[in-house]
Amino acid sequence: MIRALWTAATGMEAQQISQDVIANNLANVNTVGFKKGRADFQDLMYQLYSKAGAETSDGGQMPVGVEIGMGVKPVAVQKMFAQGDYMQTDNQFDFALEGDGFFQLENNGRTVYTRAGNFKIDKDGVLSNTEGLKLTPEVAIPQNAVHFTVDSGGTWTAADENGDPLSTGRIELAKFINPAGLTSMGRNLYDSTEASGDATAGNPGEEGLGTISQRFLEMSNVNVVDEMVRMIVGQRAYEINSKAIQTADEMLQMANSLVR
Repeated sequence: MIRALWTAATGMEAQQISQDVIANNLANVNTVGFKKGRADFQDLMYQLYSKAGAETSDGGQMPVGVEIGMGVKPVAVQKMFAQGDYMQTDNQFDFALEGDGFFQLENNGRTVYTRAGNFKIDKDGVLSNTEGLKLTPEVAIPQNAVHFTVDSGGTWTAADENGDPLSTGRIELAKFINPAGLTSMGRNLYDSTEASGDATAGNPGEEGLGTISQRFLEMSNVNVVDEMVRMIVGQRAYEINSKAIQTADEMLQMANSLVR
């Protein structure tokens, strides 16, 4: 009976973590480039009373065994990198990625990665994110430029009022063999890990990398309806685990009240 208490407690803890993940998803439903998380769980070890296939006293064989599970544990919160919806902004410095890949930003000499394409220009005309981290390779726009265009392949052109090019270059993207292994730094940033593998840089539209759409933003890939359903399912699972604890406690109370 004590085992039932601890087993149900692991279920309640697991559902708490699941609700934490869902709450974070919903909180970021309007965050540019946000990728939703999903909590993954595993069952714990089993207490074995009899083994399947064991020989019985009359020479037969047990078709099934007796194994009592000890509960559940969280093993991962996986980022789901499905494509988010697009929003048209008509801002020339907004870029949406269609397909795989990440924008590269310089952060104190280290490259970090993001799907958020809402860039700005600093006082030097360099494209940066909202925290001032510069896009790499650097995109420097001359101060006398009037028009700025980026094609789907990442080639950008800054032109004067007559349409004559003043400066040009190409935005590079990075991809990972296991993007789910990236570590979330917050602030719409990811960092590489041994699990994600090293970044492979390339041009948009080539070698499996996505393309760039100017004047659009990729929004969060959180589906509010799905998250609400998962929240209700998690709430009911939490309730039933708490009921299992209450029932086990009542049965223990009955056992303690037995009188010879």
